[in-house]
Amino acid sequence: MSTNGRTEQTAVTPWGLVVLLGSLTAMGPLAIDMYLPSLPAIGLDLHASSGQTQGTVAAFLTGMACGQFLYGPASDRFGRRPPILVGIWIFVIASIACAVAASPSALIVSRFLQALGACSGAVVARAVVRDRFSHLETARMLSLLMLIMGLAPILAPLLGGVLLGIGGWRLNFAFMAVFGVLLGLAAVFRMTESRSEETAAQARSEHPFRAYLALAREPRLVGYALAGALNGATLFTYISASPELLIQTYKISPQAFGWVFGLNALGIIGANQVNRHLLRRTTPEAVLAGASLVSLGFAVLLAIAALTGFGGRWTILPLLFLVLASYGLMQGNTVAGGLNVDPRRAGSISALMGALAFGTGALASSLAGLLHDGTPRPMALIMLAGLAGSALALHRLALAKPGARA
Repeated sequence: MSTNGRTEQTAVTPWGLVVLLGSLTAMGPLAIDMYLPSLPAIGLDLHASSGQTQGTVAAFLTGMACGQFLYGPASDRFGRRPPILVGIWIFVIASIACAVAASPSALIVSRFLQALGACSGAVVARAVVRDRFSHLETARMLSLLMLIMGLAPILAPLLGGVLLGIGGWRLNFAFMAVFGVLLGLAAVFRMTESRSEETAAQARSEHPFRAYLALAREPRLVGYALAGALNGATLFTYISASPELLIQTYKISPQAFGWVFGLNALGIIGANQVNRHLLRRTTPEAVLAGASLVSLGFAVLLAIAALTGFGGRWTILPLLFLVLASYGLMQGNTVAGGLNVDPRRAGSISALMGALAFGTGALASSLAGLLHDGTPRPMALIMLAGLAGSALALHRLALAKPGARA
């Protein structure tokens, strides 16, 4: 049955919609993860320093954060289809620019523009899910989207390594452009409009800046947004630190790097599916309350292992797997909780949460690069700080009873 146009109980999973929205959400992870094995080759070919090659990662994360502020209000005001189509074609054109970049600065600028296009997928996909489903079903559907999106960190580094061997690092970006074209065609022919008239009327009645100010005054939304962003910072820290940590410090070959990277992504996907099953018996809030504390415990153990050197990589890598897996239990539920605060502004909420997530991720990624010392210590300490902050925001803001906050 449905209430206010949203499905309350989903008897049959709409797999076509799941695959399309999951693919849209995967644009960003694909563009991040696919070229990681190519970073050393890019540095050699473009005569770039380590800071410049890391700058291509930071530029992409910054673009992902900035662009979401535009797509959120636009999707509330003009509908879900127009912004996603514009974003996809920006992604395609920028991917081509990356493929032909002749200098580090040109690649950094092109990566920023590529991110401005890629971020449209995540913003609109989350809003579409909230348009169509109730709070509980939104959490379940977002876990399904993570199943599709989670394939990117598994397959992208492996495919990127293969393409690097076949035709060099530029072939990675050519593949991204082709992926964008196919995704754009799928969106044109398969994506239907889902924005409600109530959402459209709300968007027309207020300036986007006012919408963001109104949302920023919602303590529960701030709590959900911070909890998701700070938990997600662990993933971005890992993405930034993993090439040097695994390949240079732990002497794992670039080919094997893809398998290790994929195994950790598999842990995130598995946790997402555990989350789906848990939501059949409990609420997203209950899952968040437990997952935030468990992940913080694993982060403490990871920090101790990193600081003491106990067990070397045979201790660090399993604990890292467990810390990263918490992402699968946290993200879908924090987004669902945030979107439920004010469904009329679903696009703006999606943008605000996404921008905060990528902004926090960019900061954590930059900090990991700045503090890199050839050991896992900086990565572990940044993760510990992020997960401690995530648990604090969740329990003190998002899940706090009215009047219980200090």
